[in-house]
Amino acid sequence: MLRMMSIASGSSGNCIYIGSDNTHILIDAGISRKKICEGLKKADISMEDIDGVFFTHEHIDHVKGAGVVARNDGIPFYGTRGTLKHMGYNQSLGDIPAGIMNEIQKDEDIVIGELKLRAFHISHDASDPVAYTVSCGEKKVGSITDLGFFDEATVENMSGCDAFLAEANHDINMLQVGPYPYALKQRILGNRGHLSNELAGKLVSRLLHDNVKAVLLGHLSKENNYDRLAFETVRQEIDLSDNDYTSADFKISVAGRDEASEIIEV
Repeated sequence: MLRMMSIASGSSGNCIYIGSDNTHILIDAGISRKKICEGLKKADISMEDIDGVFFTHEHIDHVKGAGVVARNDGIPFYGTRGTLKHMGYNQSLGDIPAGIMNEIQKDEDIVIGELKLRAFHISHDASDPVAYTVSCGEKKVGSITDLGFFDEATVENMSGCDAFLAEANHDINMLQVGPYPYALKQRILGNRGHLSNELAGKLVSRLLHDNVKAVLLGHLSKENNYDRLAFETVRQEIDLSDNDYTSADFKISVAGRDEASEIIEV
């Protein structure tokens, strides 16, 4: 069995819990250690149970709590060479104890206890960003955020997930007429930016299969999106797609920015 829960997901901070009966990991630590601990209580575990933290990239909303976690808990950190290097440059994280950082390779299996993880490339304006899938036996879940577009390799890596979190960052119209500077708008809309609600719906449509238990929409922009809009836009894209499913066939929900989601079991 695999369990998955979003502890926080949004432009202000990200942390995802995934675990089996005996192995537990986090994807990113972009919120305070206190908030991580509060989220883990919902899954009846603590930081002492966490076997590793896997980082997607070095942006502050994904690493903000890393320094405190490293100094308090000594949990192994995992990331690509570029991600770990830039985390080391980030003075706001403070000192990170020696020996905690572990470099991983994209497109290779990483085995931690009962879990098998695979990191794969995504397109984002970071040093060496990745998304992750996690498997335990025949069960598979995934988390993919912070990408400007998706391609066939993205779909191939995420295919077969029984549950997954996918980015639905912004509504294009809200972003275009909103207060952000022009350069920032172009960055978000670009191929190394973030997925719009429409693109999220197209990606989710490609990943649906008979055994999907739940879909979480995550990393919503506070300024350029809101829950109901992301939810309805993704549902519409699924219903307009040429697959054999409708949005009513699956449980789709939005991961909260500041509160833990329900625990998904597959």
